[in-house]
Amino acid sequence: MPVGMMMMIMIIIIIIIIIIICKALCIETTDKRYTHIPKPVYEEGDVTVLWIQEVHTDREVTANRPDIIIKNKKEKTCTPIDVAIPADRNVVQKEAENKLKYKRVYVECGT
Repeated sequence: MPVGMMMMIMIIIIIIIIIIICKALCIETTDKRYTHIPKPVYEEGDVTVLWIQEVHTDREVTANRPDIIIKNKKEKTCTPIDVAIPADRNVVQKEAENKLKYKRVYVECGT
């Protein structure tokens, strides 16, 4: 599959995930996933959903832009989500790579 096609599929998957997260958190969004362009920030009460935003930290972190970040001010949690489409045999490897890649973000977010 061409790289451009894979990127398009990944962006559609990220948009679907954002719509599902927003609906679960009662944040107003749309059902039209093929025409929906996500806003960089969705907020509802104590919860903020960020799409492709940098995580600002006290220390320099090179991998500081996960695909989605869910911040809960009330519970003081921050959940970075990175979407990947590996081949079936590479799922465990890709998960380990992403954990290592975003380890500093997890530490800085306190998760």
